[in-house]
Amino acid sequence: MRRLWPLTVRGTGALVIAIVCFVVANEAGIVELMYFGILLLAVLGASIASLYLTRRTDTVTRSLTPDVATVGRDAVVHVRVGVRTALPTAPGKWRDTIPSGLTARAHGIFPALGSGLRGAERIVEFSYTATGARRGIHALGPLSVTSTDPFGIARRSTVFGERTRVTVAPAVIDLPALSNFAGEAGGTLHTTTNQLGQGADNLIARPYVPGDSMRRIHWRASAHRDSLMVRQEEQESTPEATVVLDRGVLRYSPEAMQAPGADPGFEAAVSACVSVVSRLVHDGYAVEVIDTDGTLLAERIDGGDMTEVEGLIGQFAGVTARRDDHLARLTRVFSGIMTGPVVLIVGRFDPADAEAIAPVAHHSTLPIVLSFAPVGDSLGRAADAGWHTAVLDPEGDLAATWSAATDRGVTHAGR
Repeated sequence: MRRLWPLTVRGTGALVIAIVCFVVANEAGIVELMYFGILLLAVLGASIASLYLTRRTDTVTRSLTPDVATVGRDAVVHVRVGVRTALPTAPGKWRDTIPSGLTARAHGIFPALGSGLRGAERIVEFSYTATGARRGIHALGPLSVTSTDPFGIARRSTVFGERTRVTVAPAVIDLPALSNFAGEAGGTLHTTTNQLGQGADNLIARPYVPGDSMRRIHWRASAHRDSLMVRQEEQESTPEATVVLDRGVLRYSPEAMQAPGADPGFEAAVSACVSVVSRLVHDGYAVEVIDTDGTLLAERIDGGDMTEVEGLIGQFAGVTARRDDHLARLTRVFSGIMTGPVVLIVGRFDPADAEAIAPVAHHSTLPIVLSFAPVGDSLGRAADAGWHTAVLDPEGDLAATWSAATDRGVTHAGR
């Protein structure tokens, strides 16, 4: 904000001395004090004029690296200030306004600028590190610069530049791979064997083409045909997985519907959602993210396409809870189909919910429930129906929770 009083402590003292000189000169008839007071006022006026006539800022732009900040991770903010000035300017101090969704030490020294009589724009660049603190879309800025004259008598505080919208995406946790479920859950690039009979001699072979792995060369067929042949037993498939995020506000708190980042339980659910998607896509699954009524929350992401995962993470920066509760409809979404892993991420989860979603477990090769606030023996009932279950703790280790949920020997992980 602009300071209404343009003088520093030194300048204020000089003004007080000048007034005292005028009073004493009038009472005591000392003309020299009158001259000295006038000189002080002239110095004060010149100092103020030097600040308000020498600097004019035209442009302020900001950019982030990476473009989207993430909760708990650092991003570098680059600030570029274009300044037009006819006279040399003294150094000052800059400070950028940081929103509640970020934490940073955004202040420093604004350099002195030389004379620019030709009117050329001078560029001042600086940067600082900001850490994502709260998911959502936040406004970074404005930028303020406080400068003083060479004598330290007057100061000028200006606020300029448009605010920059900054996206803070949910935290993404690196989760363990589903290595124990390669056969049952679909696998990363799961292998099927096409055999005409028993034994390796009956495997289908085809001519070698550049790019084939040397480990797949069928040496007996190659010797028989006098040319390199490779085994045809490996067929890559794209298994499918579904991540279901329950956004019903009644399962969290009213704050979850008001703004991103307001409810810790919902934040844990959103972070778990994007982390699970990242893990499954990395493992080769084609993943769909839906609400409990089947509404798509993101377009289908093909296995291995981590660029689309980054886009989804940014998209989920603004996701909030909704008023409707459709968990009971989840059975209809999977009715009549068979799919790979189904991961349900939910807030409050009671025994009635466990009974309602019990049939879904039979339509998935790996059904998982992650609940933020399970009620009674709801997770136990879900486990009896075939679900792998775990408690989602906002302050806990999501990777450990994921391991507990996917471990065949553990169906329930406590807080």
